[in-house]
Amino acid sequence: MIELNFRAMDRNRPATLNVVLAFVVLVVEGFAAFVKLGAVGFFWLTGGSIALLAPLLLLSSRSWSRVGADGITICWGLGHGRTYPWHEIRWIDVRETKGQGSSSYAVRIFLEGGRRRSLPGLYRSDMHPAPDFDEQFQRVVNWWELSTDQTARVRPPKQFRNRLTPTVIGLVVVPVAVVVVVVVALVIHPHP
Repeated sequence: MIELNFRAMDRNRPATLNVVLAFVVLVVEGFAAFVKLGAVGFFWLTGGSIALLAPLLLLSSRSWSRVGADGITICWGLGHGRTYPWHEIRWIDVRETKGQGSSSYAVRIFLEGGRRRSLPGLYRSDMHPAPDFDEQFQRVVNWWELSTDQTARVRPPKQFRNRLTPTVIGLVVVPVAVVVVVVVALVIHPHP
């Protein structure tokens, strides 16, 4: 079979509408910052934003996955990546993450020790549409099925973290945060 390569820089092409909206928001925020903070404050804010975002964008654009005869190699932007041999991979599936009315999908592998790894460069979301996502996922599964014995393929059981969606986390974190704020407010400003 032909070796498969998935590079994040090939997939990190956001939808045009999202780019236009982000640009408009940045221009409006930049104008507001310039008016409120002046030229020096605006340039400090811009420089700080670039210093924080540039490394993240660089790493995300350099990440990749390779599927071949030796297994699946994953690189998150630094070094040559790590290869997980086929005999260590117990299951491959697609993780769906829902949030704010949209969903994102990422291919992940389950290793023999119970660890999970997402494959960079092989994902789909509203921001990063990938019309060939299902086809590419099936090609990875085909490699895995041809390279492993059927008895080695074991679907992992559901774990607690599978139920931790952004909504569930929000329903837990928000009340806890409210209680903490109320307690701190009562400690700082006790009633007479």
